[in-house]
Amino acid sequence: MAKYIFVTGGVVSALGKGIAAAATGALLEAKGLKVTLQKLDPYINVDPGTLSPFQHGEVFVTDDGAETDLDLGHYERFTSIRTSQANNFTTGKIYYNVITKERRGDFLGETVQVVPHITDEIKRAIKSVSNAYDIVIVEIGGTIGDIESLPFLEAIRQIRYDVGRENVIYIHLTLIPYIKTAGEIKTKPTQHSVKEFREIGIQPDIILCRTEWPIPPEAKKKIAINCNLDADAVISARDVDTIYEVPLMLHYEGLDHLISRKFNLNPNEPELTLWKDIVRKIKEPKNAVTIAIVGKYTGLKDSYKSLMEALIHGGIANDARINLQWIDSEEIEIHGPERFLSEADGILVPGGFGYRGIEGKIKAIKFAREKRIPYFGICLGMQCAVIEFARNVCGLPANSSEFDLNTKEPVIYLMERWYDFKKERTEVRSEDSHKGGTMRLGAYPCILKEGTHALKAYGLKEISERHRHRYEFNNAYRGILTKHGLRISGLSPDEELVEIIEIEDHPWFLGCQFHPEFKSRPTDPHPLFRAFIEASLREKRSLFPNEESNKEETSRGI
Repeated sequence: MAKYIFVTGGVVSALGKGIAAAATGALLEAKGLKVTLQKLDPYINVDPGTLSPFQHGEVFVTDDGAETDLDLGHYERFTSIRTSQANNFTTGKIYYNVITKERRGDFLGETVQVVPHITDEIKRAIKSVSNAYDIVIVEIGGTIGDIESLPFLEAIRQIRYDVGRENVIYIHLTLIPYIKTAGEIKTKPTQHSVKEFREIGIQPDIILCRTEWPIPPEAKKKIAINCNLDADAVISARDVDTIYEVPLMLHYEGLDHLISRKFNLNPNEPELTLWKDIVRKIKEPKNAVTIAIVGKYTGLKDSYKSLMEALIHGGIANDARINLQWIDSEEIEIHGPERFLSEADGILVPGGFGYRGIEGKIKAIKFAREKRIPYFGICLGMQCAVIEFARNVCGLPANSSEFDLNTKEPVIYLMERWYDFKKERTEVRSEDSHKGGTMRLGAYPCILKEGTHALKAYGLKEISERHRHRYEFNNAYRGILTKHGLRISGLSPDEELVEIIEIEDHPWFLGCQFHPEFKSRPTDPHPLFRAFIEASLREKRSLFPNEESNKEETSRGI
């Protein structure tokens, strides 16, 4: 039988429950246990697919095409699991399932209520991921005290009775603030959060105290006494330089040993050499490179969470520090690219939707192409690269029909009919179709061409990558674009869908229709991010070939 760890948060939001849950999973995996993770989100949206990145951050996409919370990205980066739609449930999805059953007549005339029908559906969702795993870690979104979280908290309260007290651990993450004027940390917010948690009927087994400062033993003892815990169950979750240091920090605090004791497990000591090496490469790299990210959601960095982490992973593979330069594409529209991109060793344009900021992205791509700076375009970044090439190399008044329905040269367009290899059927879509319903979502195969940057990076002829987009490369323009030097280096198996493009006479210029950042891990950096950072370092060194020049370049205002 699987054992369950429930991770909740108190005092304030954004404490890092997802990182705490993922790091706990990494520790338990390092001890030889089979672990999976799940996120339960209290908001009423069925999934985050239609939420603004400014409100919710990145939408993480799984192999099976589920649009999920960004914390699932942390789960995949810290552990060996590949998540699916079963790893993320929202209030909207739970209620949708219950209402569907009620309309179908499953409840045989019963009055449908939060308890037991909603809570039973939540428990069913939790138990759906437990097969073949030793430990199931479930993160509850939101903060204790939120009205939306109550059905989820009631459900996890009941699970302890369903599976036995010895098979459930509740971990509560709280904030220990430091009052600068008083020169001391305060435990009262944690005490009140746990008090509210206990009023719901749940006694935390472990408290993780998020703090900037060391927690003295007397403060831990105070928390333990007032929260009805053993002293060693109060664990400091102090801020660290990189999130990949969190498993090491929690191990030194004894979290994995505490969990093993409470579950009466006797697994091996965790093997943490790999995590130590990752942290060393991040904190003490031999090289440094500046990457400019030209996006439209740069006001909220969580909009590009997987992208940021994948760039760090590319740095790990090249023993390099990645200095990120965030640039709003609308600023480039106004002021031009030279003002923002002259110091960049590599330029990346990420995915997105809608017309805002597009012309700034196209100007940035033109700058990268003409100045021969390594360029990496992802999803929309690939589409903008095609538009830029069609306009400025082929001389076409090109655009995407997403941005201009009346464009005379739609090099990017909404493909009305296409074969879906995942569903094994032909899909039909139009401008009137539901948002999301016509998107290519999840993992799709791609065949790579010989002699390309893509094949060199992957070392494989056939790959599978995750998608999230509606518009496609217009095959009517393949001839004129390739004639002028655009290289199509990756195609769907039937050769109908263009997946990767490159420019032949450029040191490293690659755009991909998929989102490679979703499959990158610190333990296994994605091939394209590894190759992009390698190219950026190589081109940087070609400009500064001797050691003294390299030192000068590394220190130039980065």
